[in-house]
Amino acid sequence: MIRIGITGGIGSGKTYVCQLLKQRGIPVYHCDDEAKRLMTESPVIRRKLCELIGNDAYIDKTLNKPLIAQYLFASDDHANRINAIVHPVVRQDFLQWTKRQLGAPLVAQECALLFESGFQDTVDFTVEVYAPLSLRIQRTTQRDHATPEQIKERIAHQMDEEEKRQLADYCILNDGTTDLNAQISQLLSQFNNQKKNNKQND
Repeated sequence: MIRIGITGGIGSGKTYVCQLLKQRGIPVYHCDDEAKRLMTESPVIRRKLCELIGNDAYIDKTLNKPLIAQYLFASDDHANRINAIVHPVVRQDFLQWTKRQLGAPLVAQECALLFESGFQDTVDFTVEVYAPLSLRIQRTTQRDHATPEQIKERIAHQMDEEEKRQLADYCILNDGTTDLNAQISQLLSQFNNQKKNNKQND
């Protein structure tokens, strides 16, 4: 099995790329969605969040989202503390998930914080979905009904896209004109060739 990590900044279209992968029968693990689930279901996360924030972190076994958000966005240090609790559990959950994808030659992980969280160590190859900044702002303002200034502020708190491009093994250009499916087909072909080469070397 080959494991690939799909990342990209806000508005880059990484979720859409993952939808295209699913259409090809490739299982996809969505880190953000699974993190939200685990913050409610994981007893480890529950205990540590209560130790960090207090028992009000949960109300009737349900995550107190407004309180968590208030703590999370208060400072980068607060965000790092919560990430230090949540990320290891998500990492382990992903590894367990891959074991259940029996017969799948390739699986994907969608992770906005792939490099920031160190999750690149859980995959064989990393893929950056890249789009021009102006297009990312346009897409996100339409999707989230936010102002361009609000989106720019959110982008300013993310890792620079050029830095991600340098770190990633591959890049998919999602500029609205370049054929995404053709790029995905080429990428999957490269992965298959890599797998064949690995088998021959074995």
